[in-house]
Amino acid sequence: MTKQFTYQSANIVYHLAGTGKTVVLLHGFGEDCHIWDEQVLFLKEYFRLIIPDLPGSGASDPLREKNGQPVSIDDYAECVAALLEKEQVESCVMLGHSMGGYITLAFAEKYPLALDGFGLIHSTAFADNEEKKANRLRGIEIMDQYGGASFLRNTIPNLFGEKYKRTHPEMIEGLIRRAAAFKTPALQQYYMAMMQRPDRTAVLSKAGVPVLFIIGTEDVAAPMKDVLQQARLPLKSYIHIIEGGGHMSMWEATTELNNYMLAYINGL
Repeated sequence: MTKQFTYQSANIVYHLAGTGKTVVLLHGFGEDCHIWDEQVLFLKEYFRLIIPDLPGSGASDPLREKNGQPVSIDDYAECVAALLEKEQVESCVMLGHSMGGYITLAFAEKYPLALDGFGLIHSTAFADNEEKKANRLRGIEIMDQYGGASFLRNTIPNLFGEKYKRTHPEMIEGLIRRAAAFKTPALQQYYMAMMQRPDRTAVLSKAGVPVLFIIGTEDVAAPMKDVLQQARLPLKSYIHIIEGGGHMSMWEATTELNNYMLAYINGL
């Protein structure tokens, strides 16, 4: 079922599937809700799923700056909170991929009692270091010059492990074609928000619920060595490493990820 609501004058579209315990799936940069399609097909038999197009992605409008301040990761988290309020969800499990993980951490910091559990799917609680910030700024400039679609065409293949790139070029090309629908300003807004997000390792240290970590050995966007450092911080962690996987286990290791998610949620 597809629904929508208005948040700060933006039309936000989201999808519902299944029944039972509520699980929220947040997609990453350059993606929309459909990145989770295989997980939705599997998990809807067990849980009630809420899968939004985050503001600026898919069918959802971007957020506007307030008082001249750039849109932040916290602003996206507040939009998710408004969605849960609309759906009368008092508690849920939230699983975020990449940028969706940043939003999950921001949500967990402000609304810890609303989470029965949360997970970082190829994501990190570290803030961008200076090199990463410089790369984000360069990315924004490249998008200014060549457009967001061209930027994603060059960056999306790097998110996958080498084996998947060799064996499934048509899948990667399909993701690139879908990403071409993104508006350049929305992508730049995401990059600025990610660049300015704070370190949230304290959210992991203070987590009162078990935290799920999904890590790819060939992930260049959320390197295994960085995420493993963070996985030791929560009182209880569920850590799964995808051997040979990159940043996209939703596609690269669908069955493994589905089963890891199911076992984690059932164990809460």
